[in-house]
Amino acid sequence: MVWATIVFSLRCACFQHIFCDMVLCIWWTIKPLFGIPHLQKAFSSMEVLDCLKESSALFLDIMFCISINCIRIKQASANSSPMEDSLLCAEMDIEEGCHRDSRRMQGFWDHIVFRSIISVMNSGLGKQLGFDDLLSLPIDMDPSTCHKELLSCWQHQHNNSSSNASLFRAIFSAYGWPYLRLGLLKVFNDFIGFAGPLLLNKLIRFLQQGSGNLDGYVLAISLGLVSVVKSFSDTQYTFHLSKLKLKLRSSIMTVIYHKCLSVSIAERSKFSEGEIQTFMSIDADRTVNLCNSFHDMWSLPIQIGVALYLLYTQVKLAFTAGLAITILLIPVNKWISELIASATEKMMKQKDERIRRTGELLAHIRTLKMYSWESLFSSWLMDTRSLEVKHLATRKYLDAWCVFFWATTPTLFSLCTFGLFTLMGHQLDAAMVFTCLALFNNLISPLNSFPWVINGLIDAFISSRRLSRFLCCSEQKPELERKAKFQPSFSNEKYDLVSNDMVVVMHDASCAWSSDNEDQNLVLNHVTLSLPKGLLVAVVGEVGSGKSSLLNSILGEMRLVFGSIYSSGSVAYAPQVPWILSGTTRDNILFGKNLDSQRYADVLEACALDVDISLMAGHDLAYIGEKGTNLSGGQRARLALARAMYQDSDVYLLDDILSAVDAHVAKWILQNAILGPLVEHKTRILCTHNVQAISSADMIVVMERGHVKWVGNSSDLAVSAYSGFASVNDFDASYIHSKLYSTNTSNMDKQSPLLENNTLDVPLEAQDIIKAEQRKEGKVELIVYKKYAGFAGWFISVVILLSAILMQASRNGNDLWLSYWVDTTGISQGKHSTSFYLLVLCIFCIINSSLTLVRAFSFAFGGLKAAVQVHNTLLNKVINAPAQFFDQTPGGRILNRFSSDLYTIDDSLPFILNILLANFVGLLGIAVVLSYVQVFFLLLLFPFWYIYSKLQFFYRSTSRELRRLDSVSRSPIYASFTETLDGSSTIRAFNSEDYFLARFTELVAQYQRTSYSELIASLWLSLRLQLLAASIISFIAVMAIIGSHGSLPISFGTPGLVGLALSYAAPIVSLLGSFLTSFTETEKEMVSMERALQYIDVPQEELRGFQYLNSSWPFQGVVEFQNVTMKYIPSLPAALNDITFTIAGGTQVGIVGRTGAGKSSVLNSLFRLTPICGGRILVDGLNIVDIPVRDLRARLAVVPQSPFLFEASLRDNLDPLRMSNDAKIWDVLEKCHVKEEVEVAGGLEAKVKEAGTSFSVGQRQLLCLARALLKSSKVLCLDECTANVDAQTASILQKTISTECQGMTVITIAHRISTVLNMDNVFVLNQGTLVEEGNPNALLQDEYSIFSSFAKASTM
Repeated sequence: MVWATIVFSLRCACFQHIFCDMVLCIWWTIKPLFGIPHLQKAFSSMEVLDCLKESSALFLDIMFCISINCIRIKQASANSSPMEDSLLCAEMDIEEGCHRDSRRMQGFWDHIVFRSIISVMNSGLGKQLGFDDLLSLPIDMDPSTCHKELLSCWQHQHNNSSSNASLFRAIFSAYGWPYLRLGLLKVFNDFIGFAGPLLLNKLIRFLQQGSGNLDGYVLAISLGLVSVVKSFSDTQYTFHLSKLKLKLRSSIMTVIYHKCLSVSIAERSKFSEGEIQTFMSIDADRTVNLCNSFHDMWSLPIQIGVALYLLYTQVKLAFTAGLAITILLIPVNKWISELIASATEKMMKQKDERIRRTGELLAHIRTLKMYSWESLFSSWLMDTRSLEVKHLATRKYLDAWCVFFWATTPTLFSLCTFGLFTLMGHQLDAAMVFTCLALFNNLISPLNSFPWVINGLIDAFISSRRLSRFLCCSEQKPELERKAKFQPSFSNEKYDLVSNDMVVVMHDASCAWSSDNEDQNLVLNHVTLSLPKGLLVAVVGEVGSGKSSLLNSILGEMRLVFGSIYSSGSVAYAPQVPWILSGTTRDNILFGKNLDSQRYADVLEACALDVDISLMAGHDLAYIGEKGTNLSGGQRARLALARAMYQDSDVYLLDDILSAVDAHVAKWILQNAILGPLVEHKTRILCTHNVQAISSADMIVVMERGHVKWVGNSSDLAVSAYSGFASVNDFDASYIHSKLYSTNTSNMDKQSPLLENNTLDVPLEAQDIIKAEQRKEGKVELIVYKKYAGFAGWFISVVILLSAILMQASRNGNDLWLSYWVDTTGISQGKHSTSFYLLVLCIFCIINSSLTLVRAFSFAFGGLKAAVQVHNTLLNKVINAPAQFFDQTPGGRILNRFSSDLYTIDDSLPFILNILLANFVGLLGIAVVLSYVQVFFLLLLFPFWYIYSKLQFFYRSTSRELRRLDSVSRSPIYASFTETLDGSSTIRAFNSEDYFLARFTELVAQYQRTSYSELIASLWLSLRLQLLAASIISFIAVMAIIGSHGSLPISFGTPGLVGLALSYAAPIVSLLGSFLTSFTETEKEMVSMERALQYIDVPQEELRGFQYLNSSWPFQGVVEFQNVTMKYIPSLPAALNDITFTIAGGTQVGIVGRTGAGKSSVLNSLFRLTPICGGRILVDGLNIVDIPVRDLRARLAVVPQSPFLFEASLRDNLDPLRMSNDAKIWDVLEKCHVKEEVEVAGGLEAKVKEAGTSFSVGQRQLLCLARALLKSSKVLCLDECTANVDAQTASILQKTISTECQGMTVITIAHRISTVLNMDNVFVLNQGTLVEEGNPNALLQDEYSIFSSFAKASTM
């Protein structure tokens, strides 16, 4: 009554201040502690009503304590932070005010029983769930709010102690108090768990006395009610804890993403790309699991302590025998935990490396297929995987020892305790034995959980340390001025002087790509440069002279070692390797800005994209695949330029954008874009080898080996100052000076009304290039389980199953023997001696321990074998998939299989399967024993099983869909993250970090919604199952009371069996919930296996062929195309259209044409990357379809359009198969004019950084050419291999190719007309059709030829 009056009074504001005073709140908290002695005294007496009275009073005290503190916290949070959620308001009506939704207010009861999920579950029964069907997120779970909260705490940490900042401390600052307050509910939840064994003791004693009063019925019903209260408190604790975990997960993911957007490329070089991807996919999840482990760390010892104290009240000091076993195991488990931590750290390093290698393989799979290196790369990847598996095996077998020690502890505990108790001369009785057994059962969960809790904490601390190290990276400064540490800089007066008319001022600046202070490998060396506003500045120089590095130093992407750099105004940047976003063409150009139709149309026309877009299905809403996979190299370059042009910035940094396009387009872009009206008064800094662009520049900067060699204008630029400016031939020279801008021979002068008329008014569907991620429907099929068992091995699967069943049988036998012992000693002094009973108990214990060991190790072995087999099969199938599969599937989606899904198969799936099997055999054992002991239980078994099956069917149909949605919503997060890592420098240059963070936050919000719906669904089920189990306990207890009165025709047997039945009924609450949870979790985890199997079943390239090849084939190098038609995707227009030509053996042929004309498609067909639809291709008279595809590719040499270097030694990059000696390699490097750079880098054993970033793009292209020449093939294909080198180097290379490739068939795809002028033949392509062929010099003489028009436009 007192509490009810106070709670009612709290509705008045004035009373709230009185009752919620801090001193009073502390008193309310302490008061229940004083009630414990009274409760103990009541329980020591045999008066049932006194026990209930004291229990109820203490229960009310605890509830009121929690409630009053909740109200006080609510008041405080309302005053300080409106966003903060108290997390403990589940126990009272104030919850309604806490979680009020704008659309609908849920009632307190609806919230307690999770009724909100029913609408989702009804939808899940009838159809495949979509994202629109999910529950909406509560306001406080919005990822942007969570991000700001954690970020501000981290920044506070970092500012206070930058060297020793800890993510763990930042997490505690953000979420610590709500989390600690949850501990109160945890304490209540744990303590109410012990009410069951105490009531059981009273009930069995009541049965032994055979009293006929109503106390037995009160005890039986109380046993059920305690289970009901435990169910509600348990689900509420789980709900609030999981909600906090979801908030923390979104915070960590967005903070990692934010960091990637803010850290310069030089600073990020401390970490490999695979390592950073692991931060997002694995370390974030493991850090979040800290929430579970931390409360369990203090809660489990308390539970164990209380259980031991209650055991002491039953068996006095005999429990110390069992305790001794437990204490002896503590140092053993600590030692095992340390070994597990060490193995985990090593495993994570190998996992990082494996994911990096996998990412590298997927990013360059097309090139690897052309080189026929995919098997080689996969073997390197398998070596890394084998090291990872070695550490995983160590961890798994150590885990198996943990499982063995903790699973056998309860059995050893009972043996030692009862053994010592009887040896001390005491008599066993049913009440004491079965109360102890119930307490042992209470011990099983905390004892078994403890090693996992320790492992979870270790994993979480390791991951949080890894994340802290990454988050401690210094961010790129947003200020306009950057100074090197401890170095002199300009005075402020000088900056004021230059800032008005200078856009960039570099004073004695030295920059390096490495973030390591010890690595002083300077790429820019003491550069002093001032660039005025409003000019076109051409930055020229030979390959590797530092042109791109100069732009990156202005952007702040390099480490400034010495000097200072000042820049002003907004920046737009077009990198040398264009970064293309997965999305529509329009998305790529707008880059987060609003659409200005007129400027948009002008930009498309200036960048010569209007014609290309008009030919695309869907126009500017055509979907572009990952990294622009469905665009040609020239289209990608123009798209990146259009993005920069659209921004209307003050400064345009354009890195060699003209080299990827043909002569016509280059001329158009120079005139209409770079020199055009859109940017004519802006500063344009252009790195280029294009002679016409150099001659048009207002200012020229000549770079040489990281120094500024010369600065001036084009009229002052002598041939000696920059020899690359000298024309390659006289033909080109005549056009440089005449500056012909005639566009008569090109169709570029056509205006494009397409955009106003079509695209901007009529929204069209995005073109379906990238396939939507497939999602299975219905339950996880039995075939998935069979496949997993097959990967683990059928023999080991049978061993695991048999050992688990026999282990449970030995445990049940142990308990039945104890029951028999109690009954026989109760009747008389016993037929056998105490030592006989102890010996049999000991035999059961040894059998149980042995079978536990077999099960633990066979599970570890089977799980490891499955993990190895799944990875190897998946990798083998993916690398043998056709190129089209990679064009249509984003790399992030495939990488998700190799990172997140494989981590589940490695770690979580065997773990949860083990728990499922233990729960299943445990339930089976309970059902068998209960049916044997109480026949009436069989009456309840069938209706109970009917309700149970209906519940789980209703739940599982939705949980599967939610799990699949969860996986599908996770893939875009990783795809977006991987994409952002590649383009972070571009994003920073455009100052678009906020736009990309908002995009990422939307993806995380969608992921959060699926996880939140999953959580509510699982708790909905858990609550109903626990209530169902509570009814079983009440039924068995009541039937035992009725049976004890002798009013039933069937006898319930001895008191020992009745006690056994009741002690077995008690854990059914947790075991039933645990069984279905583990079952649904297994199904959820099996979705990862299902997703892996999807890619194990991808179509495969036709690798085999019946044509045997001679070791020296091809002999002559004759290539014939006969009526070849080729489409990349059936729905797209043909890339090659009925094309026929013959290339004679030993001749050099050039293929020219506009961007997207089908030049690269010729090579794709020749290398069988894309199967042809019609016609045939012959090489030396053999149809290439009949030749094994890897043999074909291995016999042809190629230099791809995008140069490819991987992280390994330079020697491995040039000759990974070790076919050439060092002398030959150095000779080829010298011929390719890259020997000097290789010597500077450290020789052939020098380590190449990820994607070859230690070399310029031009140098990478030259190294790829050297690699092709080392192959000594009769057919050499060059796909624009001189596009990124200066004119002088290109000229030397052409001479090298001419002399070194005598007798070889050389097929060159070219944009520079000078590249093909000295060749034997030239083919002109247009829209996939051969429109002209002949000798280039003969075609030049014909002024009406298409090739002649190309030549007139060319100034390269």
